[in-house]
Amino acid sequence: MKILIARLNHETNTFSPVPTPLGAFAPAYGDAAYRAAKGTRTAAAAFIDLAEAAGADIVVPVIAGANPSGRVAAEAYTHLCDTIIAAAHGCDAVMLDLHGAMVAENSDDGEGDLLRRLRAVLPHAPVAVALDLHGNITQALVDHADIAVSFKTYPHVDMYETGAHAGRLLLDMIAGRVRPVMAWRRPPLITHTLRSRTDEGAMQRAVALAREAERDGMLAVSVLAGFGLADIAAPCLSVIVVGDGDPAKADEVASRIAAQAWAERDGFAYQAEPLSSSIARAAQLADSADRADARPVLLLDHGDNCMSGGTCDNMAVLHEALAQGLTGIAVGPVCDAEAVAALVDAGVGATITLPVGDKVALPQLEVYPQSRPLTGTVAAITDGEYTITGPTYTGQRIRMGRTALLDIGAAQIVVTETPQEHWDLGIFTHIGIDPHRARFLLLKSRMYCRPVFVPIARAVVECDGEGVTSSRYERFPFRRVSRPVYPLDGNVAWAG
Repeated sequence: MKILIARLNHETNTFSPVPTPLGAFAPAYGDAAYRAAKGTRTAAAAFIDLAEAAGADIVVPVIAGANPSGRVAAEAYTHLCDTIIAAAHGCDAVMLDLHGAMVAENSDDGEGDLLRRLRAVLPHAPVAVALDLHGNITQALVDHADIAVSFKTYPHVDMYETGAHAGRLLLDMIAGRVRPVMAWRRPPLITHTLRSRTDEGAMQRAVALAREAERDGMLAVSVLAGFGLADIAAPCLSVIVVGDGDPAKADEVASRIAAQAWAERDGFAYQAEPLSSSIARAAQLADSADRADARPVLLLDHGDNCMSGGTCDNMAVLHEALAQGLTGIAVGPVCDAEAVAALVDAGVGATITLPVGDKVALPQLEVYPQSRPLTGTVAAITDGEYTITGPTYTGQRIRMGRTALLDIGAAQIVVTETPQEHWDLGIFTHIGIDPHRARFLLLKSRMYCRPVFVPIARAVVECDGEGVTSSRYERFPFRRVSRPVYPLDGNVAWAG
């Protein structure tokens, strides 16, 4: 048996100005692709482990993943898909580690179009797909995959387990132990990412129903929150059910879970408070806390989150905090390669005045920020590298590019050459900041910081700045979305 295994991963924010060329994916091919995936906590690694245990021959044409950003360049998308399709000839089965929310310059349905091409080459080969919880599912994906399973956690800590689930079903299908049939529902519901966390609220209850249905005999049940910052036909919540030979039962389960999600649709909508109110509340939390509790207050700038396509250079939250007199702030990272170069040239110990951040325009949102100067001391310069200690991407080496620490008195600002998520305390400790000693930690993050930073914090304040990942959907000029859809429209009916 010859099994094709590949990873092609991108969550596309079509409103983001951050480009997505081929280089953003850091693609690895052939033997290098196998080595890049083997031993990681990804679905692709689980596929490899299962295929090797089954004694299969493995073809790994490409392992490629890019941080969320704008539409994937047409040349990059075509090249990566061509690489997978070229390797498919002669394969007996396919296991794909995809995201589900990829949009390219030449495709509004990146995964669906890839699977359509793959099915044309391998009309009868079983195909299993592992997906992100934020995938935007289409009919093409459902039509051309035999098995589709998504993450059940957000923050995502079950990537490997999802691959293992999908891969086991594929091998059982090949062995004749199961007969997968898929059903799906997609209510007209665009969720907010901050309401897709799986440890509370409507999303937690929907995932609980999915797990219950699996215990009751369904092979796999996935609730995908979708990714709303994509101007495509339906960036909506979906339910996918993989049943065993009984399409009617699978359809009933998909319909029932989707109906509950629709009934609780208000629970998937996030109501952001004004930024000035968030900062004032954070200051009050810091001032009113038990003086014996020296832990920091987290300021989460989810309006400029790089893992949703943010530029990581919007300074609205910091400037509001400074205007309200907050001190003891550790900030980072702010992505500003131009400022890094100036800080490096000045050298450690130098006092310097320079504009930091607010240099990337958001033309689709008609936001053209003006970078304001900051005066401070260059406190440290590093190569911007550290190793994640967990729980997400444990052991992975992070490379932020050259990194400088600017101390302006009220705040210490980590400035990097590339956008970065807060996977680990190392984003601060590697440059000499002890995050435990900060009064406030200003992070450009929604969720991935939480497993690491929430345990060291006294409180969390979500701050909706002016970036391209804002939760205020009214700021975004949706033109391709099929209307009516909740919450963009008032009266939306859905019969299931």
